[in-house]
Amino acid sequence: MSSLVRFGISLDGELLDRFDRIIKAKGYATRSEAIRDLMREKLVEERWEQGTGEVAGTITIVYSHHTNGLGDLLTDLQHAYHHLIVSTMHVHLDHDHCLEVLVVKGRPDEARAVADRLTSVKGVLHGRLTLTSTGTELL
Repeated sequence: MSSLVRFGISLDGELLDRFDRIIKAKGYATRSEAIRDLMREKLVEERWEQGTGEVAGTITIVYSHHTNGLGDLLTDLQHAYHHLIVSTMHVHLDHDHCLEVLVVKGRPDEARAVADRLTSVKGVLHGRLTLTSTGTELL
């Protein structure tokens, strides 16, 4: 990391009070830490929107395992994106429903593509892609 830089900002007192309440509830020790996290989040989001860099994340899906051929189709899709999928976890939620969490690492557009493919399959009841940074661009 480069040298530490101090800077000042001006903002409405009510806005600052609301921000202070939020960061206190989240356990931040200082405003600086909270602001650093917000800046990192925006920098990472910008890279995703540009489709550049590498992301890590999870694709979480809930599905009915009674849907004919669904298990095989999900497995086939995962094999098609084997270069992106780092790990998977399968959980039996109840007699009828399963949850799978896929850990992905790669380009943002590829992560979105595999998430879209998996969540749009008939029998998948809900799905969500959650992306984060691999950390390399935030050093």
